[in-house]
Amino acid sequence: MRRRRDPQELTERLDGPMAALGVVFLLVVVGEGLAGRGTAVHTAFVAAGWIIWGIFVAEYVVKLLWAPDRAEFLKRSWWQIVFLILPFLRLLRIAVLLRTARAGRVVSSVVRASRSAGNALTARVGWLAAITAITILGSSQLLYEFGESGSYAEALHDAAFAAIAGEPITDPSGFARFLELILAAYSVVVFAALAGSLGAFFLERTGEAQP
Repeated sequence: MRRRRDPQELTERLDGPMAALGVVFLLVVVGEGLAGRGTAVHTAFVAAGWIIWGIFVAEYVVKLLWAPDRAEFLKRSWWQIVFLILPFLRLLRIAVLLRTARAGRVVSSVVRASRSAGNALTARVGWLAAITAITILGSSQLLYEFGESGSYAEALHDAAFAAIAGEPITDPSGFARFLELILAAYSVVVFAALAGSLGAFFLERTGEAQP
């Protein structure tokens, strides 16, 4: 008798390894952007990135084949297909597409790592800390690639202060101004979420202390 498909069981089995791989993918993308092009280190990062990307494609195909309703699965996960296709733009020798591919690669790695953190962490404060670190890494890479920062350390410093405290970015480029607005909004949302979590924690402790 054929065993009934259980997509929830498959998801639970893949969540752990894919969560760790999502974070590794972000670090590989950042490392690839920092390594000098044409060097052995850069080649190693590129190869690792393609291998991990291939694993993500395989994961998506397996889930699609395993899904009881494939049309519904595609409807819910169409955005993942967009992020899986973006790296292919790197194969085209057009400057605009190459820049789009680099940006898409960073954004897709941030989205993947964020989903991994959401699946792996249950505590809200820990989840916020992980998401903030992922956002800072991704934003700093974009700022370094498309802004006018003199070094990655400067881009990382600006992205960290903008994401945590809403501080202005010193980079004068138009892209930096755009990123600054996004990170400022992010810092407000994170502060509100953190305040809500702490408030709920102290209210719960106060309620437990009352007879």
